[in-house]
Amino acid sequence: MSVEFFGVGGPGQIGSLKKPQKVQADKKAEGVGEDKVQFSSVLQDVNKVRGAAAGSDVERAARVQELKAQVKEGSYQPDLQKVSASLLQFLVENR
Repeated sequence: MSVEFFGVGGPGQIGSLKKPQKVQADKKAEGVGEDKVQFSSVLQDVNKVRGAAAGSDVERAARVQELKAQVKEGSYQPDLQKVSASLLQFLVENR
C-alpha cells in the first residue's frame, strides 16, 4: 500500500508476499496449494543490524560492570591524557 500526500507518492511496500511462478503453476495442475513467504532483503538487513546491536549492548554492559568493579576496588586508572583531550574538545565545541 502506498500513501500519497499532495500528489507525491510515498515509498512502495517494503515486504511483500512472493510466490514462485513455476511452483504455483505446478500446484494448480495438481489441485494442491502451498504458500511460501520470502522477505525482502531490506527486512533481512534490518534483522542483521538488530542482532549486531544486541550483541554490542551485551559487550557494553559487561565493560560497564568491569569498570564499576574497578572503581569500587579503587584500582581504576584512567588515561589522563585521553581525559584531558576529551575535556578540552568538549569545552571548545560547546562554547
